[in-house]
Amino acid sequence: MITVRKAGERGHASFDWLDTWYTFSFADYHDAQHMGFRALRVINDDTIAGGGGFGTHSHRDMEIITFVLSGALEHKDSMGNGRIIRPGEVQYMAAGTGVAHSEFNPSPTEPVHLLQIWILPGHKGAKPVYAEKKFAKAAPGQFYLAASKSGRDGSIPINQDVDVFIGKLSAGNHISHTFKPGRHAWLQVAEGEVELNGQSLKAGDGAAVSDESRLIIESAGPAQVILFDLN
Repeated sequence: MITVRKAGERGHASFDWLDTWYTFSFADYHDAQHMGFRALRVINDDTIAGGGGFGTHSHRDMEIITFVLSGALEHKDSMGNGRIIRPGEVQYMAAGTGVAHSEFNPSPTEPVHLLQIWILPGHKGAKPVYAEKKFAKAAPGQFYLAASKSGRDGSIPINQDVDVFIGKLSAGNHISHTFKPGRHAWLQVAEGEVELNGQSLKAGDGAAVSDESRLIIESAGPAQVILFDLN
């Protein structure tokens, strides 16, 4: 079964420096029908204006993944990390016992577009961790494992039984994913337009997947998707 969550159905908030769309309930947006999916709790589609950003704030017991689509994002945290994250880069933080960080757009004029993702950890009180993985130069036409519980195939190890894949497509590409029994998935279209098992999806659309053995994603043009294979 595939249940589509259209981009325009998401929660929305707009400020002087931030335009954001909430796939699931977040901040002042509450929808009892969309509180998350399995261990996936947040997908925020953020566009931050030049010079804008989130001041230093704290998190605990959350797996936080940021995927930059365009522009650049400057990150600083209480673990001593200071980095500028660019398009095609995945950033991971295990907030665990507690971490403080800030996120700013270092450009005075160019906006930064990103997806911020929160995943509930499998256990509380984990040691805070920071990691990155780059996919900007990855060739289209396949899924790339960005994060997993086991850290297999060079992926970032995370504190939850979920595999996070970046799927890159160009015109005429198709990529597929086969599930082990009892697994579920969420597919988020980050850029472009695709067909998921014959259903048309565009940027911002998401799809909850259960009781399916295989997904086939096709595209008529450049596109990026994020696939969460969940317990």
